[in-house]
Amino acid sequence: MLLGAARGDSPNGTVDDRDGPIRALARRLDELPMSRLHWVILAVSTLGVFTDIAEVALSNALAAIFLAPPHNLPRSSLSLLLASVFAGGAIGAPVFGLLGDRLGRKRALQISLVLMTIGSLAAAMSTGLTALTAARAVSGFAIGGFPPLVATYLAEVMPPRRRGAMLMICAGIGFLGGSAVILLVQILAPATPLGIEAWRWALILGAGLAALAAGLFACVPESPRWLASAGRPVAAWEACRRFEDAVGAQPATPLGEPPRPVPPEAPAPAGERPVPHRTALFIALYTLAPWATLGFPLLSAVVLLEKGFKVEQSLVFAGLSLLGPPLGTLLTAPVVDRLERRGCLAALAGTMAALGTVFAASTGFVTLVLLGIAFNTAAATYGAILSIYATELLPTRRRASILTCAWAGGRIASALAPFVLLPALAAYGPHGMFAVITAVLVASGALLLAGPRGLSGKPVAQNL
Repeated sequence: MLLGAARGDSPNGTVDDRDGPIRALARRLDELPMSRLHWVILAVSTLGVFTDIAEVALSNALAAIFLAPPHNLPRSSLSLLLASVFAGGAIGAPVFGLLGDRLGRKRALQISLVLMTIGSLAAAMSTGLTALTAARAVSGFAIGGFPPLVATYLAEVMPPRRRGAMLMICAGIGFLGGSAVILLVQILAPATPLGIEAWRWALILGAGLAALAAGLFACVPESPRWLASAGRPVAAWEACRRFEDAVGAQPATPLGEPPRPVPPEAPAPAGERPVPHRTALFIALYTLAPWATLGFPLLSAVVLLEKGFKVEQSLVFAGLSLLGPPLGTLLTAPVVDRLERRGCLAALAGTMAALGTVFAASTGFVTLVLLGIAFNTAAATYGAILSIYATELLPTRRRASILTCAWAGGRIASALAPFVLLPALAAYGPHGMFAVITAVLVASGALLLAGPRGLSGKPVAQNL
């Protein structure tokens, strides 16, 4: 299949690079259709996200397990255990962002997964609360960098017309990790195979999946856009040729004639320079989001205990409510690239505020389960579209750094949320807790409506 003579391509299949090799390579990548290599990259990335989300969702099960007999953990100690994952993520996210921009997307993702493996195994073998909290902080350090790095990597290699859909599919299938870990804990809890507690088995299996994903990432190419922006044009075009080979396209440059080098400092057109307020906007949005998108699933099981339900019922609720996110994101995937990002996010913020208010007032178990599914679906869709929105508007050379810094703000908020939401729940009940969540969602909606439009179906921003 020949893709020449299109959008500046010359008749012999080479790309006209009068506007710069980096932009020529980006244009070539954007013209390629979905191929088996794109789907392999999506599958490997999704396995990593599945493991990452399972690690976060395990905190929900730990909250219910350690709050009830025989553990009867004090709320202050429980808050510290829950916050340790997100505190580690707040530190790890910017570190992995720098690694992603300096060492490459793929290598940073592999390092994150290896560290996730170590943290999970250490937590599984912990013998006390202090050791468990420290191990969860190590896992959080790795978890904090993984989702924004995956979003960065996928945004840079997927065709523009399918970019949003691919990120939504990755998130949707990845969200099954939350339900899977809760279900696993429930199934293994009565049996305790080999005398090992169910939550420890969940950590051991999670470590195995993280190690597998780290190995599989060695089989996929580095982001050609990152290679080009890092001043490695030969490697960038070689990576691009792997995508061309996957669809049978004629190489965009002759194999014997590597494109001329471009210094890393070479600026792109002024219109593509990141506006400082855009960076501030995403830091603010990511800092506000976890109060709802993670605060609700993390503490919803505890809310049910406050409403008088048993631990077993709260775990059933936690598992069922996590079925909504994969279903919602997968159903949104076919249409997301035709939707305006900013408007969708504002609408989802309003939906979460309404659902949370009704959840706080409800008492029936079935009603609470349905509301939990709906809220988690809206929250998951919000988080996925926010990642798409950010990756589209941030420049290649600093995309990972800026996005992970914004993600770090979210991890800080996630670490603080239990210390604010749990006391609000204890002092004022569910209505007090959801009043805080609603206020945050209103602020998010106001910021979104004042922000820039997304780039649905269009090429991502280029370089500084």
